[in-house]
Amino acid sequence: MTAAQPDPRSCTFRPDNPGIRPAPGAPTARSRGGVVLAEARWDGVAPGVPGFVYSGFAPVVVAVADRCLRARYGEGPLPAGNRTAVVLVSASGDRASAAHVRATVAAGGRVGPLFFFQSVPNSVAGHVAARWGLDGPVVCLSPTGDARAEGAAEADLLLYDGDAAQALLVLIEQAPDGTPGEATAVLLGEGTRQ
Repeated sequence: MTAAQPDPRSCTFRPDNPGIRPAPGAPTARSRGGVVLAEARWDGVAPGVPGFVYSGFAPVVVAVADRCLRARYGEGPLPAGNRTAVVLVSASGDRASAAHVRATVAAGGRVGPLFFFQSVPNSVAGHVAARWGLDGPVVCLSPTGDARAEGAAEADLLLYDGDAAQALLVLIEQAPDGTPGEATAVLLGEGTRQ
């Protein structure tokens, strides 16, 4: 009989695997899951954001993130060392910008340089992080199933592994015609869900 292979996280105690114990003096991982510290929704058009053009995608992300973070902290930025991650979740991304670029290229036109910047969803996630002084990881996901469940699982992993003390989860989808849709932002902190 062969011995079980060590878990890749064998240096930490995992509540879901009590057979793994930390080495003496090793830090222990946080309990899996996060408590909801604040939540906000946005539906419709949001004020413009400098550096982002044409589409309502980035403005809605910024608006819902601001609303959520203000509910918890008032005005920003947060103090240094806050270890707050940003997890942006969108199955379709910025539909309006993608359609505009596609149409411009098909017509032989010149695509403006800001479209190259904003075509990557982590550009707006990074904007939110810089605006609020969030100094944790920035992650963007394109879910294949339940967007909130997949985003929460990623946030839980960041909290559990100690990469972040809290995570701002932003869920956004634009309407198929590229008009602003609705968005939800949830600030998750360390702890166990009730």
